[in-house]
Amino acid sequence: MIIDLFIPCFIDQFYPDTAHNVVKILKKLDIEFFYNPDQTCCGQPSFNSGYWKETLPITLKFMKDFPNDRLIVSPSASCTGFLKNYLPEMSNEESYLNEHARLKRNLTEFTDFLVNHLKIDDLGAEFNAKVTYHDACTALREYGLKTEPRQLLSKVKGLELIEMNESDVCCGFGGTFSIKMKPISIAMVEQKVQNALETGAEYIVSTEASCLMNIEGYIKRNKLPIKAIHIVDILASGY
Repeated sequence: MIIDLFIPCFIDQFYPDTAHNVVKILKKLDIEFFYNPDQTCCGQPSFNSGYWKETLPITLKFMKDFPNDRLIVSPSASCTGFLKNYLPEMSNEESYLNEHARLKRNLTEFTDFLVNHLKIDDLGAEFNAKVTYHDACTALREYGLKTEPRQLLSKVKGLELIEMNESDVCCGFGGTFSIKMKPISIAMVEQKVQNALETGAEYIVSTEASCLMNIEGYIKRNKLPIKAIHIVDILASGY
């Protein structure tokens, strides 16, 4: 099997270690992968801000950067969910829609790839800590990701997963929402972190780096006794 590896710009720019850990896991599993260094943003930030016309060429470039008819694996259900669902909202050009059908068929979030394509849920990872899981809005509602991350976490040696109240409620990021609606965003992330703290967990884990950045920022500003971590960083630990 050979796959194409899509590393979202958020991870590329702010969490490169998470990208390296994706590679670490793929190598451990003997999965051959191709990384196109010309890949850039998928267009989700500008689309969510209402700039649909300006987003179209960004998304079309993304399709050209991934021309092969094979799985495109990414450590972000947010980006993959956007790419799967929203190109038809920007254009009804038949050639674009045909290419989008190929893209939609192949785009796969990383934990979905592990559990449902490879049929693997135990990577031999070890992470001695209590964690709680945050269901990112886009991962849950646009991609449909729910059980796969939890299944993988349940097999990590030394890890105790404790569910928080309202795990599926937004953390308040929402891209530019956190800037345009700052007071509301802060109230939302405050509630999210409070729910996590009440579990006694040491870490909040998610599939989405953007959510984790928002959560981590609130934690650090308020010097709270909990950390944010991407699920990939847990799955790559201990070996």
